[in-house]
Amino acid sequence: MHPNRIEPGPGQESVWDYPRPPRLEDSPKHIQIIFNGETLADTRRAKRVLETSHPPVYYIPPEDIAQQFFQQTQRATFCEWKGMAAYYTIAVGDQRAENAAWYYPDPTPQFITLKDYVAVYPGRMEACYVDGERVQSQPGDFYGGWITQDIVGPFKGGAGSWGW
Repeated sequence: MHPNRIEPGPGQESVWDYPRPPRLEDSPKHIQIIFNGETLADTRRAKRVLETSHPPVYYIPPEDIAQQFFQQTQRATFCEWKGMAAYYTIAVGDQRAENAAWYYPDPTPQFITLKDYVAVYPGRMEACYVDGERVQSQPGDFYGGWITQDIVGPFKGGAGSWGW
């Protein structure tokens, strides 16, 4: 059963207005990712993926990532839209976040401009920001959406939402 859509207010987007299949778009917003006191990313050149019932997932260009903190892992997952994802563990000082970031080394043609851009699970980071606003993590441990005050749901990912 699908939930009741929250009507967006001025300047807001409803995740129920996002398309399926998802849309990839450039984002001029200021994106920052912090882990264990270290800035892992700081960019205004991110891309975001918009998909029905999901908050946006932000992908950072590899040249705007502090790559020395990212370690390739063996984990891989498949997305019917984007292709096979590879993962990174993030290690800064004495803190590690296993498989906390992912990217698409060989994305599908529709998502080719996403190649090697890196996304993180915001709930596994110290903090993630969009234009200075600290984001909330999408519910659950499978999706990596970033919730800000300008995004309304309800959002897929929490208990009882698998079939949406």
